[in-house]
Amino acid sequence: MGNEESADFIVVGAGPAGCAVAARLADAPGRPGVVLVETGPAKPSWLSRMPMGIAALVPFRSRHNYAYQTVPQAQLGGRRGYVPRGRGLGGSSLINAMICTRGQPEDYDGWAARGCGGWGWQDVLPVFRHIEDNQRGADAWHGTGGPLPVSDLRSPSPLSRAFVEAAVQCGYPRNDDFNGPRQEGVGLYQVFQRDGQRVDAGSAYLGDGKARPNLRVLTGRPVQRILFEGRRASGVLVGGRPLRARREVVLCAGAIASPQLLMLSGIGPAGHLQALDIPVLHDAPGVGENLQDHIDYTANVRVRAPGLFGMNPATLARMAAGARAYRRRGEGMLTSNAAEAGAFLRSRPDVERPDLQLHFCIGMVDDHNRRMHLATGLALHVCVLRPASRGSVRLAGPEVTTPPLIDPAFLSAPQDMELLLAGAHIVRRILAAPALAAYGGRPLYGTGAEDDEGLRGLIRAHADTIYHPVGTCRMGADAGSVVDPQLRVRGTQGLRVADASIMPTLISGNTEAPSAMIGEMAATFVLADQS
Repeated sequence: MGNEESADFIVVGAGPAGCAVAARLADAPGRPGVVLVETGPAKPSWLSRMPMGIAALVPFRSRHNYAYQTVPQAQLGGRRGYVPRGRGLGGSSLINAMICTRGQPEDYDGWAARGCGGWGWQDVLPVFRHIEDNQRGADAWHGTGGPLPVSDLRSPSPLSRAFVEAAVQCGYPRNDDFNGPRQEGVGLYQVFQRDGQRVDAGSAYLGDGKARPNLRVLTGRPVQRILFEGRRASGVLVGGRPLRARREVVLCAGAIASPQLLMLSGIGPAGHLQALDIPVLHDAPGVGENLQDHIDYTANVRVRAPGLFGMNPATLARMAAGARAYRRRGEGMLTSNAAEAGAFLRSRPDVERPDLQLHFCIGMVDDHNRRMHLATGLALHVCVLRPASRGSVRLAGPEVTTPPLIDPAFLSAPQDMELLLAGAHIVRRILAAPALAAYGGRPLYGTGAEDDEGLRGLIRAHADTIYHPVGTCRMGADAGSVVDPQLRVRGTQGLRVADASIMPTLISGNTEAPSAMIGEMAATFVLADQS
């Protein structure tokens, strides 16, 4: 590939989008030189490989988790929300719940209707099929042979199946494939696993140590800013040294770090940058705006039942036995992604498509598992799929090492609270249905009989993200958008953004598969411009 100090393409950030971009560019005809730069470590934690390790990876700051906080949230009683973000080859796919969902066709058709040509459902569905290696085989909705293994859970808990039955008893349709002809309904999730182990995006796209001679991966190297010659991106500054890009820089650092790096590089709201003595290259008020995230309320229930987790001697003994099944056969409780089952539901019968998502967890998840309990239990989450609230990401200082100011402005749009309230009522109905009520249990918070105002109080006290921030480098055809529909950063040359930050609106589901799709689309755009 030549000198380490230059390459044809530089990709910043090794999440699902960045890994997809780097791999596709490196495999392109002519084998261009590609450098992928990632702040985090090269090797995933052993806890990451073991799916149930999520219980220890999400709650704490570590070399694999930035563990950011939001600014105080006015509608959540002044609480600071929690923003775990993955670090390392694979990004947040190293610490997430491995759930494979794509969103709804209307999400992408909505992007196209806003002027983002080439991003409609019929444009992106072939890409989703292409990136999959689905255990169930290929059909009109699914693919095989792609980099991302998509599997059924090896050993789902009996309680997850009981949740599905409880929701069916409440009148909701059963759905065995949330990525099939319809999303609506209740069922078990498919996950990014193979043989009972997590397969993060780094392993999927880059392989476990399988080198491409024209791809150099630099880990443990935070990018300080993007370098420019005039308005053309010429490279990045890494550890005080320039790394030059002969063709393009592709920024794939995610919905928090991509706007952060643009602003540190002089692309953002001019007044904000000037206040931090950052020279303004391009006044782009949209950078860092339009932050959207799935606001989520969790009902935790103390329950004694087989197949549930808790920090107690009985569970630890079962985990020891489960470790043997995991090592020998890739089965057992340690293959669980914790959020094994879920649903996409309409809050009211007259709503055109699902506007709520449920995640059923086989252990209590109190404050992102940062408050642990000796008792076993379960957690039923509900989130607003398409929130009206809009927040922002801003710089707290002129250095990349200073955590940014993250303000999702949760529930600032009153309709989000009312929709989450409707979801909390649905959660209560499902928990009271015979299939789950047979196990008994009692709420960790509240009585389970609160009126609307009491439920609103529980929401304000306990709601937070379900980890899907997007939108802070919005794609659009209008001059106020940060990137155009080919993901080129307006006001610059040779620079693109390709990750969840480009989403004009939040998709109706989990974001790993859509982020990988965005990376694949970006690589196609880059190569088309080079031909």
